[in-house]
Amino acid sequence: MSQPRPRKEPVYFDRTELDRLLQLYGVFVASGDWRDYAIDGLSDRAVFSVFRRAAEAPLYRIEKQPRLRGRQGMWAVVGAGGQVLKRGHELAAVLRHFDRQKLKLVT
Repeated sequence: MSQPRPRKEPVYFDRTELDRLLQLYGVFVASGDWRDYAIDGLSDRAVFSVFRRAAEAPLYRIEKQPRLRGRQGMWAVVGAGGQVLKRGHELAAVLRHFDRQKLKLVT
């Protein structure tokens, strides 16, 4: 008889990571681009999803996958179509993907 597998604890964002994500979210809410968010703690990753409208699919997902820490980096920004837009070892570096979107040309 095989032993039952121990249950994995879900992956969550720590307080500093969550503060940084909510700060970015606030900037885009103020500009009118984002209107809702969701946080998921799954067995292999934590996901922060942002939406233009709550009834739609997420515009972006910011994922923390600790099992990829030694490889490509545990942080990723995933677009609406599922494509990985940016991946890295540091949250701040991955969130720089949104810097060019914050700077809109005003004519």
